[in-house]
Amino acid sequence: MQFYGFHGANAEEKALGQTYFVDLAVEVDLAIPAQTDQLDDTVSYTHLYRAVKAVVEGESQNLLEGIAQSIAERILDNHAVAAVLLTVKKPHPPIKGSVVDYAAVEIYRIRA
Repeated sequence: MQFYGFHGANAEEKALGQTYFVDLAVEVDLAIPAQTDQLDDTVSYTHLYRAVKAVVEGESQNLLEGIAQSIAERILDNHAVAAVLLTVKKPHPPIKGSVVDYAAVEIYRIRA
């Protein structure tokens, strides 16, 4: 997923914003929806997308770690999933004197 957000430790990053990429995987028992073939019996991709979008395009955070944790919490709190695996990527982070394709954080959280 691709979003535009205003995150970072530097004032310029928060003022100008930039693109962020999020890869998301959720663990959920799919036995029932596999049998019923009904959207009401599973987790909607659209709802997961909206949860990620709300965080990345929402309140500014300093760290990729904070963005990732906020996404994981929002999904675990609001959707019937057992666990979340996600990666947040920030293309071309401002690291003086270097060329870096992206910085990334990957986290795995399970329902408590």
